[in-house]
Amino acid sequence: MMTAAMREAGLMAAAMRETVARPRAGRGAGRRLELGRRGEELAATHLRNLGLVVLSRNWRCREGELDLVATDGKTLVVCEVKTRSGVRMGLPAEALTPEKIGRIRTLAGLWLREFRVGWCPIRFDVIAILAPAGQPPLLKHIKGAF
Repeated sequence: MMTAAMREAGLMAAAMRETVARPRAGRGAGRRLELGRRGEELAATHLRNLGLVVLSRNWRCREGELDLVATDGKTLVVCEVKTRSGVRMGLPAEALTPEKIGRIRTLAGLWLREFRVGWCPIRFDVIAILAPAGQPPLLKHIKGAF
């Protein structure tokens, strides 16, 4: 049986192996890629300001990517970051579909396996960022979003 101390040690060991992947460039990547990077940096800073330790940023495997994985030492927080420069295409959090939610859940399990983290409580958050040009960004953190 895994004790709370063992779970915490596993999460902290994963923190020692923080992973940062490089974003892929593709068609139309220019401004969108930069906006996404800026949003993920704002989200990571926000989580750190809340006292969380960011374990992984842009973690990738064959099945997809997790934006941010963090912990408070007891709970693993898988955070999807959605950044928009405007609302013409909808609010940032509206881009999260049931299919994407399912993929994030699957990816969280794969992340746990890769970093050999035993059972631990997991929370799925969304950080929605609206970053209009020339204005300060607005950040909304939805804890336990799904």
